[in-house]
Amino acid sequence: MSGNRTFTMIKPDAVASGHIGGILEQICASGFKIVAMKYTKLSAEKAGEFYAVHSARPFYGELVSFMSSGPIVAAILEKDNAVEDFRKLIGATNPAEAAPGTIRAKYAKNIGENAVHGSDSDENAAIESSFHFAGTEIFL
Repeated sequence: MSGNRTFTMIKPDAVASGHIGGILEQICASGFKIVAMKYTKLSAEKAGEFYAVHSARPFYGELVSFMSSGPIVAAILEKDNAVEDFRKLIGATNPAEAAPGTIRAKYAKNIGENAVHGSDSDENAAIESSFHFAGTEIFL
């Protein structure tokens, strides 16, 4: 059964390019409700912890460096079938393969600087949400 919450981050590239407003507008226009949000910056240690699942991959160091290079916007989104619907909204990891109109097709620079993160499962959405937000920071 699909859940009704997912986690996203607007990544440093999209923040630096001034796309926070456009991305949030597209998210809200697609029927998602923001139940938690913060503008923050990950330390290299925290970025490494968040992406620990990729620690054995060759791109891990570059990913940690990139994700700690500037501010991000972290958010928990709510909608029926949230994870699957959000993955469709953001598009393929490689923006060259993302469907027209998706967030990555519109705002991503390349496969490494792809504008947004979106949870890939209900389980990971819960884990990633609790990594960034305390219960008192999430509103119904």
